[in-house]
Amino acid sequence: MDGLAALGTALILVLMTIICADIVVRNGMGSSLPLISELGALLLVMIVALQLATTIRADRLARTEFFYSGFRQNHPIAGSLLSALFNLVGAGMIGGVAWASIRILQKDWSSGEYIGVQGIATLEVWPFRALILLGMTVAAIEFLLRAAVDLRSALSGRKTS
Repeated sequence: MDGLAALGTALILVLMTIICADIVVRNGMGSSLPLISELGALLLVMIVALQLATTIRADRLARTEFFYSGFRQNHPIAGSLLSALFNLVGAGMIGGVAWASIRILQKDWSSGEYIGVQGIATLEVWPFRALILLGMTVAAIEFLLRAAVDLRSALSGRKTS
C-alpha cells in the first residue's frame, strides 16, 4: 500500500514537471506540447487512485469530526458500528468504481485505445487504467479491513482509535 502511495507521490512530480514544461513551451513558442492535457488528466486520476488506500488506512478521509470523534468516545460500541457502516459503504462505493474500471480496462486493452495525435505523439491508456483499477481495488479492500476491525471492536465492547 505504501508503495502505491509512493508511486503516486512520484507521479505528482512527473505531473508538475510536464505542466511546467508545457507552460514554458506555450510562452516561448505559442503552442502546447502534445499529450499534456490528456496525460495530465489521466495522471491526476491515477494519483488519487494510488494514494487512496493509504489515506483510508491513516484515517485521513474527510468527515465531520465535530460529531464523529465525540460520538465514538462517548458511545464506543455505537461509534464502532457507525464507523463500520461508513467503511462498508466506502468499500461498496470504491468497489463499484473498481468493478466499472474492469470493463473500461478490457475495452481499452482490446481496442488499443490511445491518447494524443496519431503521427505526432501517442500513448496507450491501458497501463493508466490498470493502475487506477489496482488502486481502487486496494482501497476497497482497506475499507473492508477497517470495517472488520470496527465490527470486532463493537462485538467485544472495547474502544478503537
